[in-house]
Amino acid sequence: MTPEASAREAALERLVDLTLAAGSVSSQTDKYFTNTARIVMAAGDAEVTYALFMRRRVIAALEPAIRLVQRLVPEAKVKRFFADGELVPSEVKMLEITGPMSRLSEVETLFLQKTGFPCVAANNAYEMVRALPSASFMDMHARHGTGADMNYLGAYGAAIGSEAARAQNPDVKGFTGSSQDMTAAFFGSHSGMGTMPHALVGFTKGDVLAAMKLFHRTIPEAKAFTALVDYIGAEITDSLRCAQWFYEEAKLDQVGKVFSVRLDTHGGRFAEGLDYERSVEIVGEWLKVSGEYNIVEKVLGQRAFLLDPNNILVDKVRRILFGKGVSVASLIHVRRALDAAGFDRAMIVGSSGFDPQKCQIFGAANAPIDMVGTGSFLPATLTETYATADIIAYDGEARVKVGREFLLGG
Repeated sequence: MTPEASAREAALERLVDLTLAAGSVSSQTDKYFTNTARIVMAAGDAEVTYALFMRRRVIAALEPAIRLVQRLVPEAKVKRFFADGELVPSEVKMLEITGPMSRLSEVETLFLQKTGFPCVAANNAYEMVRALPSASFMDMHARHGTGADMNYLGAYGAAIGSEAARAQNPDVKGFTGSSQDMTAAFFGSHSGMGTMPHALVGFTKGDVLAAMKLFHRTIPEAKAFTALVDYIGAEITDSLRCAQWFYEEAKLDQVGKVFSVRLDTHGGRFAEGLDYERSVEIVGEWLKVSGEYNIVEKVLGQRAFLLDPNNILVDKVRRILFGKGVSVASLIHVRRALDAAGFDRAMIVGSSGFDPQKCQIFGAANAPIDMVGTGSFLPATLTETYATADIIAYDGEARVKVGREFLLGG
């Protein structure tokens, strides 16, 4: 086993440890399952088979659930119908878990908790990296989670979805790191990524260049320098200031270090030098198309207007292309400014709301983005993460509630 694989194994085991550390199984499970376990034990027990499925399409990311079952009920047999990374249609059986009902009954709540969330996160990550194959992605969901358990599940899902996309298209860069040390192993790294938050720029009175210098002086071993250039609304000015210091004064590129600027422009304003009309003009020049709706049509395709008569999707696309915040126009604007100043090696990182749809629009517009920092692969609504398990056999006799007969096959 490679060191990277060993580190991933350890991270998955820590996820199980977290569940066990939270308290006894009976204290965490639904009470009716504890009651059922006591009743069937007193009545002689039975060997049962659970079938597990979800009501929406996902990418299989089942290892957390399987490991939990194996740890809590080691005699149980688990049959996979999909390997992690495979696409699973809605309402198709993903797993069968066979073992003593007295043991498995109480575990149902816990293994369902570990199923839906990473599978939906994997599906979202899969769509995002396929849409922007030439960009690297950094998992930045940590602050949006509820703690270590959710962080592990989300990061595992992002890693599996990314690997699934790379299996289809080797040119996909996908997720290459995490903002956390503890989940970095899922992306083949030993430590988290990141240079500075807005708080550090605030600490230097809004001077991002001063923050970069302070970072370099304090953490000289860092290989990557990313300037967060939106703090005072001077995205172009600060990008050029920081690039000039990095390449021409400090000459850090000559010792193997890499420079990028990160755009996280607030959704309530345009990036420096832009307004709506100028943004339309910039994207039109980039795509060699004239006219706002001609640009949208080139990005979405002709059929989009027929399928969206109320312009709900079209208006969202217009905001992502030309609107406030981190738009396609803002990235083109910064890219042009850096190139014109001779800093064509400087990379651009985009963050802020990069969900699957935003990634698809940026990809369709061929936006000049080198890395995406995002936690927006997390499920948009909790209900889409609900996994379901039904017992489909008791002591070898097929039996399931009416309406779930589709689980009996396979």
